[in-house]
Amino acid sequence: MNPVARAWNQLEEVLVCILLAGMTLVTFIYVLLNNLYSVFYSLADTIPFAEDALFSIGDGILYLAQEMTWSIALSKAMFGWLIFIGLAWGVRLGAHIGVDLLVRNFTLGAQKAVALIAVGICLAYCALMAYSSEEWVAALLRAGIGAEDLDRFGVMQWHIVMIVPIGFGLMFLRFLQVFVRILRNQQLGLGGHGEAEDALKLATENKAEGTKP
Repeated sequence: MNPVARAWNQLEEVLVCILLAGMTLVTFIYVLLNNLYSVFYSLADTIPFAEDALFSIGDGILYLAQEMTWSIALSKAMFGWLIFIGLAWGVRLGAHIGVDLLVRNFTLGAQKAVALIAVGICLAYCALMAYSSEEWVAALLRAGIGAEDLDRFGVMQWHIVMIVPIGFGLMFLRFLQVFVRILRNQQLGLGGHGEAEDALKLATENKAEGTKP
């Protein structure tokens, strides 16, 4: 694997980890703050000599919780980025569901032709969506509309939705890699995750367990 491809793969994985961790952390802190201030209010009612201090801490936590209304919008934005980066990552890993049980009954030549047609359709779809979404991002850029609950930080709507053309562009490149591998006979099919194979494997394992003494 050349250094560019290796760096690309690592960047995808790092971005997925950062987005997933960030989304989880922001949601956790928001939920924690929304449930923690009541604890200090309850302690203030049961500990009279520390009532003022505990009420002050509870008020401070409540203020932070009320100020974190942006956390929901940020979590949604990070989730959207996670989805579109994950699309390309899934193509690389073969994580997308592939239904090719019927195709595998064809001859190898026919399987290759069907796979090339399927990948060609995927490439056309990604190119169309990348082009269309790019026009959408350009329109939002011209409009200069702020993102809901995030505009206080200078985040605009186009900052969030620009991941759509980027994601489809990355997925186009991943499908192009699949197309080349099929042409070179390095891969047969789209490389998707086969539910049929899993079902057959599970049935075989259950049958084997059932025959054990």
